[in-house]
Amino acid sequence: MLDFFERLDKFFKYKELNDNKVTLQAGISNGIIGKGRKRGSLSLDNISKILYTYPELNANWLLTGTGEMVNIPDGAMILNPHVLKSDNAVDRQSIPLYSVEATAGLVNLFDSNQTPSVIDTIKIPNLPKCDGAVFVMGDSMYPLLKSGDIVAYKQIQNFKDGMFWGEMYLISVEVDGEEYVSVKFVQKSDLGDDYIKLVSQNTYHQPKDIHLSKVRALAIVKASIRLNSMS
Repeated sequence: MLDFFERLDKFFKYKELNDNKVTLQAGISNGIIGKGRKRGSLSLDNISKILYTYPELNANWLLTGTGEMVNIPDGAMILNPHVLKSDNAVDRQSIPLYSVEATAGLVNLFDSNQTPSVIDTIKIPNLPKCDGAVFVMGDSMYPLLKSGDIVAYKQIQNFKDGMFWGEMYLISVEVDGEEYVSVKFVQKSDLGDDYIKLVSQNTYHQPKDIHLSKVRALAIVKASIRLNSMS
């Protein structure tokens, strides 16, 4: 389990914050957070200032690691864009929502000769260009993604040279002659340039090195969408 400052840093990264920004915004004395890191503790008064300044931060998660990092109001939809520096936002676009199961896998979904049925369309302004969206299955990226969340993606044609290391990908690989579809972080492999390492957010899932010849389809995740309530 992450300790207090690891959880705090995770929230800082999520909000694109740093110690200096938080010090100014929360009214904390200069250098207190840095000193707290060295001591391994932060006073309750300063923790309270942080929680008051960022009400979306789940106090229970910050202090104990229990629950979700961010407080989500009932019925809210949470959108997490995954934007590269090279991305250009599109003011208006209709992103088709597909079913991977209905198209019998990601390879068929990406096949230009196929015409997959569209479940619905998603319209969110100022997202990077996306080719489509699908529902997430499984818990390998929990808690970042949950089963039933939606990811919007941009298809990658060049598996070897079109990779942005450390980013999140929708990927199809061949395992014992069958297609295995998942969402993973893709990192460089210690086995060489012909391999990639698939890494889960959920630490119960071990990283796995895959030969590039086993990759059947690949798309970089541009946004994730979570519906907190279906009612």
